[in-house]
Amino acid sequence: MLAAVGGLLRLRLGRSFRWAPGARGEAAPRRIAPLRPRGVTRYCSGRAPSGSEPQGPAGKVHRVPAEHKPSQFDKKILLWTGRFKAMEDIPPRIPPEMIDAARNKARVKACYIMIGLTIIACFAVIASAKRAAERHESLTSWNLAKKAKWREEAALAAQAKAK
Repeated sequence: MLAAVGGLLRLRLGRSFRWAPGARGEAAPRRIAPLRPRGVTRYCSGRAPSGSEPQGPAGKVHRVPAEHKPSQFDKKILLWTGRFKAMEDIPPRIPPEMIDAARNKARVKACYIMIGLTIIACFAVIASAKRAAERHESLTSWNLAKKAKWREEAALAAQAKAK
């Protein structure tokens, strides 16, 4: 929204002010020429440039809301998020904002489910480790036993080679 470089203060709307460096509060900023040429049209996202919008008979702009035909997956998301109670209640055309809101809600629900499953898995690992500790099992003992077995196999293989 604001960008200050040296003695130039640039506002987001194309207005710029200049002040003397070191005298921020003392002197009032004075307006300088806009950084965008006057003849260039400015575009807003999702709209046509101002002045080129279609006009109706009374001079008003008539916009039809954008509608989207939901897929089967979209319908399942709409049901899961509680937007509709049954598959038959879903109309054939839905505003994209409704589908976006349902997808965002489903995304948040899925994240909460994954967080819950992660916490449950942590407790399961802790319980399993406590049971293994009671049996005097550890990764170190497993590793030592495995290496002893390998040494035995290597010694047997060396004896078989020597014969």
